[in-house]
Amino acid sequence: MTVDVRTEAATDDGAGGAAGPVTADGRVRHPADPARSFDAELVLVSYKSAHQLRELLAGLPEQLPVVVVDNACDADGVRAVVEARPRGRYVDSGGGKGFARAANLGARSSTHEFVVFGNPDSRPTVAAFAQILADVADDPTCAASAATMVGVDGHVELGVGGWEPTVRRALVHSAGLHKLMPRAGLYAKPRPGEDLTVDWTTGACMAVRRSTFVELGGFDEEFYVYNEDMAFGRAARERGLHEKLRTDVLVPHAAGGSGAPSLEMLRLRGAAMSRYLARHHGAPSHRLLTTALAAGYAVRAAQRTVLRQPDRASQHWAYVKGVTTGRASVAGKVVMERSPRVP
Repeated sequence: MTVDVRTEAATDDGAGGAAGPVTADGRVRHPADPARSFDAELVLVSYKSAHQLRELLAGLPEQLPVVVVDNACDADGVRAVVEARPRGRYVDSGGGKGFARAANLGARSSTHEFVVFGNPDSRPTVAAFAQILADVADDPTCAASAATMVGVDGHVELGVGGWEPTVRRALVHSAGLHKLMPRAGLYAKPRPGEDLTVDWTTGACMAVRRSTFVELGGFDEEFYVYNEDMAFGRAARERGLHEKLRTDVLVPHAAGGSGAPSLEMLRLRGAAMSRYLARHHGAPSHRLLTTALAAGYAVRAAQRTVLRQPDRASQHWAYVKGVTTGRASVAGKVVMERSPRVP
């Protein structure tokens, strides 16, 4: 049965009482078995996202342990938002660290058995946390379990998980054929409740056992943002572990509602993919894969230009620049350069 957590928010009383979703000492209670609970902390990375965090935290019980790692040095007053909560922790990353490094800082500084990574612009409930926490608690081979993110249009987002890149998958994705063959591209967009095995899952709402996460090296900090989740999935598979995508647990997500402007983020997405391919696929495969992706996105950009959709065309060109150069900036500062492994 599919559980759409958007309809469950009203059941979260936030009181931490006997019937609440969080116990008095901050443990996440399982909705199907109230006698069972998990020692977990929510890890959030913020970059001028105080407005999103206020809304997110307002929908979660006060007793839920939360750590916010701030990449903007409290420029938007997010520290006060976090420290107003009885179990809120504020961590100043020093600014400009990107998602992977900041998320690792939050997880490694946690004293809880489990952590759940989330995004400021997501709207999960404790019931969603409990279900993905149960997966990693019950299965020692499960490195991570993630909810399925739903966009503002009510549809599942593309990229809630995915598969290891191959030339075939890159061609399918860049040509837009993944819309016809949804399991043949790079990124998954499952139907709610669909039984689907993926190589990696998004970190937008992902539970891990903290010790396992640390043993696997956490998120690869060579990635400023994007592809750190793909790299974590690869690290898990290399250790004989797997990740689980819960297509029956749906969490609202306003993709792009926090962080840097979209053109910067799309160029970062391309640069991150270039770096991932350089690290894990060797020079010949890197050239083939980045060429396939760049060509596909260039065609998309040309199509949008003909259709007089300059904004969409600019977004596709930003990705092309990122994947071909391996270079991207945020607020004028270069945060990713071409990998030294690329000849």
